[in-house]
Amino acid sequence: MSHDDARTSLSTPLVTPGAKGTRIKKPRAARARYFMPDPTIALTDKEIMKHVPVGSRVLDLGCGDGRLLEILRDVHQCRAQGVELDPREITACIDRGVPVIQGDLDRGLPEFPDDSFDYAVLSQTLQQLKFPKRVLEEILRVARRALVVVPNFGYWKGRLQFIRGRAPVTQALPYEWYNTPNLHFMSMYDFRDLVQRLGIRIIKELPIIRGRAVDRAWAANLRAESALYVLERPERRGTDNA
Repeated sequence: MSHDDARTSLSTPLVTPGAKGTRIKKPRAARARYFMPDPTIALTDKEIMKHVPVGSRVLDLGCGDGRLLEILRDVHQCRAQGVELDPREITACIDRGVPVIQGDLDRGLPEFPDDSFDYAVLSQTLQQLKFPKRVLEEILRVARRALVVVPNFGYWKGRLQFIRGRAPVTQALPYEWYNTPNLHFMSMYDFRDLVQRLGIRIIKELPIIRGRAVDRAWAANLRAESALYVLERPERRGTDNA
């Protein structure tokens, strides 16, 4: 993943589509993209919406074409902001009329102050980042809670393909080994371990099994193709208790 293809800083101002007299400069083409097509996209959107209260301030990281931003704005009356790397997806956001800036998540979120948002969304993106641990820390600096959707590499069909000597290709992981955008491979157990090390609290874990989000599923690490996590940062002394 080359960073030279997307050098625009997070300081890039929001582009308001349709603003009179505004000159829109087309971003440079980039090879990298953070938004990964999700076959269960309608389901994950629905579940994310369940956990975002009406009127919340929401940051969608790796927002793709702005689909979720548009729903959050129009249905939940949220103040939603997107961050995306791929110029083509940014153009799609502009066409939808949703606010977006171009930014590289691996460089952090320096332009956003602490507690800028109530919720941050990171769907099917974490495994594509070079520094997922650092990004999780940054997300929970700018937002109190985060909704993170990740593929589960512990899924039984993936394990079976490994046993047969092949790289796994599943509905949640539709890429071949030579064209996958994924840089990291973790199971639900691995993700839980990372969150625990960071002192982050898991409010809710929802494995996605056979097209349904299942609460308290048995053998979830074996049966789930992906999972949605609702995370909450640890309390800050002198701030959250004030």
